[in-house]
Amino acid sequence: MVVVDQLDELGKPAWIALMILGFIAWWPLGLVTLAFILGSGRMGCWRHNGGGHWQDNMGRWQSKMERMQEKMERLRGRMDRARQRGGPGFFWGGPPSSGNRAFDEYRSETLRRLEDEQREFKEFLERLRFAKDRAEFDQFMAERRTGSSGQGQEPQPQTP
Repeated sequence: MVVVDQLDELGKPAWIALMILGFIAWWPLGLVTLAFILGSGRMGCWRHNGGGHWQDNMGRWQSKMERMQEKMERLRGRMDRARQRGGPGFFWGGPPSSGNRAFDEYRSETLRRLEDEQREFKEFLERLRFAKDRAEFDQFMAERRTGSSGQGQEPQPQTP
């Protein structure tokens, strides 16, 4: 019987002992033993259900990624439902109830109104930036059209 088969029969502790003895005797021998143990899958670190093939591992990682994606979608759905019920901070605890329902409704309505105003202001800034870009582009094109006849001339600096 080959030494490898004998060690396989003894199990993982035999391989670990051989590796330790290899490091004690001469460190490169221990390193080679460690590489063999890990590379051959003897320790079962990367094997799953007795497989050791890289495609088996890819299938396992794929299933893990799919499960994680499903969990993220469930979490996103719960957050959306919680946000619809009680505003943006509801899911993460949000402000505690004051004990006065009228005040709590006023506070949530005020927060919603402020969020709407913030959204509208962002949209206004976006339109303003677009209008400024459009004006600068139109000015560039107008200067280009008038400057195309006198290409040899350098632009004159503007004086205030």
